Amino acid sequence: MNAVVDPKGPSLVSIPSNPVPEGARVGFFRTSDKVQLRYALWPRSEGKHRGTVCLVQGRTEFIEKYFETIEDFRKRGFSVATFDWRGQGGSERLIGSKLGYVDRFEDYWCDLKSFHAEILLPDCPPPFYLVGHSMGGLAALFAAVNDRLMFDRVFLSAPMLALDGQPMSMKNMGRLCEALSFLGLGRLPVGRGSDRAATEANFPGNPLTSDRKRYMRMLEVLKARPELEVKAPTIRWAAAAMSAMAEAGSDDFPPKVRMPLLMLAAARDEVVSTAAIEQLGLQLRTGRHVVVAGARHELFMENDVIRAQVLAAFDAFITDQS
Repeated sequence: MNAVVDPKGPSLVSIPSNPVPEGARVGFFRTSDKVQLRYALWPRSEGKHRGTVCLVQGRTEFIEKYFETIEDFRKRGFSVATFDWRGQGGSERLIGSKLGYVDRFEDYWCDLKSFHAEILLPDCPPPFYLVGHSMGGLAALFAAVNDRLMFDRVFLSAPMLALDGQPMSMKNMGRLCEALSFLGLGRLPVGRGSDRAATEANFPGNPLTSDRKRYMRMLEVLKARPELEVKAPTIRWAAAAMSAMAEAGSDDFPPKVRMPLLMLAAARDEVVSTAAIEQLGLQLRTGRHVVVAGARHELFMENDVIRAQVLAAFDAFITDQS
């Protein structure tokens, strides 16, 4: 498999509407299977130190998209550690294109586990809180099952437990994509008919956020650094993701989650299934869920009123150590 590494090195894009928070340390690290990933660390900016937030993103996302949220956590007394998943952002592209690709969903666990061992443990102050959005939320959920000692608490934003409006079950979709991958079609793009590229013209009615300023800020970052962009997922990525969602939706999965966990669902989500989040939330023994009224999929990129609710939920969850 051909590996492509960002020739600009481990830098962060800074533009007037989205400046890099002060105090950033940026670099590359290699996972246990030798994939090169870009990471960034920030110390707290205010108050008594409360630990480190490990922030993991959704599919197609990148570190720069979360500068505002990183500042929100820092002002609360947290250091922040984050990285770009394999195949996206400033990390190594696995098939030499802008298509989303991963061999297995477990590869994201490899990324997170390697980041924890190589960067988080030696360089960041505990306790550690894992915050994951969408695809990163699903990866974070599996992290809570695979090693409940890595993080003290897990906070998930619109985790990708199932796709919204998907007519076929995740299990059957996964089998279909596996069969197509076996036939040599794994690197071909796949998508839903309702999917639309994020452009200025597509802001009205977009499924991500109701906040125009934050929507446009994401587009401005990509205009400044086009190589951060990830487009449609591949059939191979879909096979991996569908299999993981099917596992998370199985009857024997909820008892495996044995650490404090809070999931936020967006009431107007058209990307992932809010019903699937609610179903899992009702079955968890050490976790729960909250549905944020009026919110679209990207809760951290929503308008000020919705973001205030999201951050208030985070504050209450982290301080509730009962």
